[in-house]
Amino acid sequence: MTAAFRKSTAREYFESIVIAVILALFIRTWVVQAFKIPTGSMEHNLLIGDHLLVNKFVFGPTAGAAEQWVLPNGAVERGDVVVFKFPEEPERDFIKRVIGLPGETLELRRKRVYIDGEPLDEPYLAGQQPLLRPGAVAVARRDTFGPVTIPDGHYFMMGDNRDNSQDSRFWGPLPHAYLKGRAMLVYWSYDAAEPVLQEPGLGAGLRRLSSGVASFFTRTRWERMFQLIG
Repeated sequence: MTAAFRKSTAREYFESIVIAVILALFIRTWVVQAFKIPTGSMEHNLLIGDHLLVNKFVFGPTAGAAEQWVLPNGAVERGDVVVFKFPEEPERDFIKRVIGLPGETLELRRKRVYIDGEPLDEPYLAGQQPLLRPGAVAVARRDTFGPVTIPDGHYFMMGDNRDNSQDSRFWGPLPHAYLKGRAMLVYWSYDAAEPVLQEPGLGAGLRRLSSGVASFFTRTRWERMFQLIG
């Protein structure tokens, strides 16, 4: 009678690792990706040092027709916070809010957004409604813009920090193919600060290690963890 085939322990570990790597790559490529906020263009809703989870499944893939057939393309809605490929440098990822939809006419008058001639209600700006102060001079493109009609298959993107955001006011509407996913939640937020220079040596190294461990707890914005993005 032939003895039953039995995998070696090493082979079982190897196969488990391979499967885990494949699953991790699948999830990162198709489903969820981590993203870190590098600038203040979305303040005060998203802060520098916020680490996000981005739902890549919701808009489907962007690489080609075959991928678009495999995964669904969800509807893009006004107010969505999305990560996308920066049109002028596609290797870079940007994050902004969808303000204008295909076919709409968008205009900025003294910082206020108008869609098809009607002022846009923007509750996500909560307390920082960008209205030009009396007597202040409007800056072209930043404070006054358009009117422009958004082409089919494109979106007008703007940062919540309207005075400090490089967005569609400067580089135009975003093609749908550049969308990567919708921001879901903040899973960690860290308030980074400039490192304090210390003298070299073993003692300094131990102090840096101790300071790094302590700063993880003191600089983590615990109140922002698992905060939904909307």
